Amino acid sequence: MANRPVLVHCLENLRDIGVKETGIVVGGHGAQIEEAIGDGSRFGMRITYLRQEAPLGLAHCVTLAEEFLGDEDFVMYLGDNVLAEGIADAADEFRRVRPAAQLLVTKVPDPRQYGVAEVGADGVVSALVEKPAEPRGDLAVIGVYFFTAAVHAATRAIAPSARGELEITDALQHLIEDGRTVTARAYDGYWKDTGKIDDLLECNRVLLERLGTAAPAAAGEVDATTVVEGHVVVEPGARVTGSHLTGPVVIGAGSVVRDCRIGPDVAVGRDCVLESAGVGNSIILEGATITDVPDLSGCVIGRWAQVRARDGGTHNRLIIGDHTQAEVPA
Repeated sequence: MANRPVLVHCLENLRDIGVKETGIVVGGHGAQIEEAIGDGSRFGMRITYLRQEAPLGLAHCVTLAEEFLGDEDFVMYLGDNVLAEGIADAADEFRRVRPAAQLLVTKVPDPRQYGVAEVGADGVVSALVEKPAEPRGDLAVIGVYFFTAAVHAATRAIAPSARGELEITDALQHLIEDGRTVTARAYDGYWKDTGKIDDLLECNRVLLERLGTAAPAAAGEVDATTVVEGHVVVEPGARVTGSHLTGPVVIGAGSVVRDCRIGPDVAVGRDCVLESAGVGNSIILEGATITDVPDLSGCVIGRWAQVRARDGGTHNRLIIGDHTQAEVPA
C-alpha cells in the first residue's frame, strides 16, 4: 500500500518502539516474503524466519517461536494489520505497568466478526470470546499483543479449538483464569485489517492521503504535456508523458506511464508500464503492464501481470495475481 508492502508498515512500527530482534512466522510463501523483506538491516533489526508447516493458529505461532523468544517480553504483531499512528504509546504503557499481557482494542460496529474483550473500568480484561454470536461488548481485539513470558505456559496448556487451531484468545483466557493480569488499551488511531480487498484499497487511499508534501513530487521525469493535480509522487527513474495524474498518486521507480489518466488513490509499483490506460482507486504491483484499458477502478493487479484490451465493454474491476495475463473489454 502506498507502494510498500503491508509487512513493511508493521516492521517500521516495531522499529519505532525499539525492537531489534524480530521473528517472522512464514508458510508456503516464505521465500517471497524473505526476498521482499531481507535480513532486517534496513529496519535496524535482525530478522529470523520461522516456518509454520500449516496454519495452526496464533497461539501455535507463539509456541513455534518459544525458543527464539526465550524469557523476554515481546510484542506479537499480525502482518496484515495497519496501525497508521504506530504503537509507541501502547508499548510505553506495557513497559510501565507490565501485566502478563496487554491487548489493543477498538470499538467496531459488528463485534461478531472479531475476538471480543470484556473490559472493566480499570482496563483489566475479565473475559475474551472469539467471534461471539451474542457479544457482551463492542471492543474488538486488533492485531497487536504485548506479552511477558507467562504466555508460554498458557499456550502449552490449551487445546485446539473446534476449527483445529490453537487460539490466542484461549491462551489469554487461560492467563485470566490463572489469576494473571491481562489489560486492554483502546487504539484510537486509524486501524485496518487488510485481509479483504476493499479494506486493502481503503487503507491504500488513507496512506496515500497521508503522504502529504513530505515526498518529492517529481524525482522522476514528467513531460510538459502531462497535467498534475493534487499530490503526486513520481519516484526516481520513472517517466510520465502525455498523461493526466490526479493525486494522491504514487508512480514507482522505473515505471513508464504514457497517455494515461491515473488517479485519484492509485499506487503504481516499480517497473510497471501503463499505456493508454485509465486507472483509479487501485494498487498496481511491481512489473505489471496495462495497455489500452480506459477505465479500471477498485483493482489490485499482481506483480508482472499483463492486462490488455479486447473489444466491447466500458468499466472493469480486476483482482488478479502475480504473472497473470488478462484481456478485458476496451
